Amino acid sequence: MTETISAAARIAMSHSEEISPDQAGYEIRPAQVADLPQLQELVDRFVQANRLLPRTADELHDLVPSGFVAIAEGHVVGFAALEIYSPKLAEIRSLAVDPDYHGRGIGRGLVSRCVQLAVSRNVLEVMAITSSDGFFKACGFDFTLPGEKKALFIQTRDEY
Repeated sequence: MTETISAAARIAMSHSEEISPDQAGYEIRPAQVADLPQLQELVDRFVQANRLLPRTADELHDLVPSGFVAIAEGHVVGFAALEIYSPKLAEIRSLAVDPDYHGRGIGRGLVSRCVQLAVSRNVLEVMAITSSDGFFKACGFDFTLPGEKKALFIQTRDEY
């Protein structure tokens, strides 16, 4: 497992070496409670487009301590959080980047910061549930056990 974490650390660190915030036109920093109104607005746009599951204000508040925001022109233009379930597993949650800022490395930077946090907390594996698997593969993610095990879900909100 150490090799996996080391590889993850190298992938996570690679983004921070590529482009400085001044060159990119944005900065990524830890989320703060003061960001919540802009976070809610950003996430709500993705929920309305069926790109994210709905998040209540309380859920977003709970993600702030392990979340990161991308700031451009004084506004939150991206967000992602790491939810740590155990020393073995964490999940990247609520990754959203304003479409006007796509293609600038913001999503990759947010994922990188989440992976760095997982490495610093000695979490063995980080997962992402996504409809954009190509993006996450480009960030170094892959299926843990290809062809053998897959996560299956059932949504209980509407059925029961």
